[in-house]
Amino acid sequence: MKIKLNEMVFYGYHGVHAEERTLGQRFIVSLELITASALDDKIRHLEDTIDYTRVYAEVKEIMESHQFQLLESCANTIADRLLADFGLLEQIIIRIQKPSVPIQGNLQSVEVELSRCRS
Repeated sequence: MKIKLNEMVFYGYHGVHAEERTLGQRFIVSLELITASALDDKIRHLEDTIDYTRVYAEVKEIMESHQFQLLESCANTIADRLLADFGLLEQIIIRIQKPSVPIQGNLQSVEVELSRCRS
């Protein structure tokens, strides 16, 4: 089963520059949560799958309560937490977009993508 949480928007204080960590900005997070396909036909109750309301709450807490200089560190923290807290999760793909980047140029956003499998 693949569960997607698309374009969750959070306000956080992440970035290399001190101003970014002081003023804050929007971040857009998308997740793909992948469980073992052998279990798909056995899903009948919330306990049989991943509770995406809990996933959302955990990502929100990380994005809004922590500070990261690098989006890569942020993505790794999210992956570590979700893999630890959701035993059915076999693989996770995380995309974090930063729409307002301090780059002299015209671009919509910067994005990091992390894919991690349970080891």
